[in-house]
Amino acid sequence: MTTDVNFDVSEIDRGGTPVLEVRGEVDVSTAPELRERLLALAEQGRTLAVVDLSDVSFVDSTALGVLVSGVKRLRSAGGDLRLVVTQPRISKVFEITGLTDVFHIYKSAAEAVKA
Repeated sequence: MTTDVNFDVSEIDRGGTPVLEVRGEVDVSTAPELRERLLALAEQGRTLAVVDLSDVSFVDSTALGVLVSGVKRLRSAGGDLRLVVTQPRISKVFEITGLTDVFHIYKSAAEAVKA
């Protein structure tokens, strides 16, 4: 677990779909915790997951790499990793990097689970 007070990941269940609610900055020091949580879901046999980035203030290339690895793993098992992005500065990162073509991005966790 990270000791960064500006970062937290919690998991909730929405109708059988795990939703990882991420808060704070996801960077080289905190991304490993997110990676561990995504790997744990895959190891549990989960093929669909949502990562809610609504309360994320910053993502770096390490964070993007973790998310890309997660989506590849889940899609290879016939599933998907869906993202919730509401912050304009975080949306911009996904647009600039072309990752809006890789991920299904939603405005709320409820919408992502329902899709």
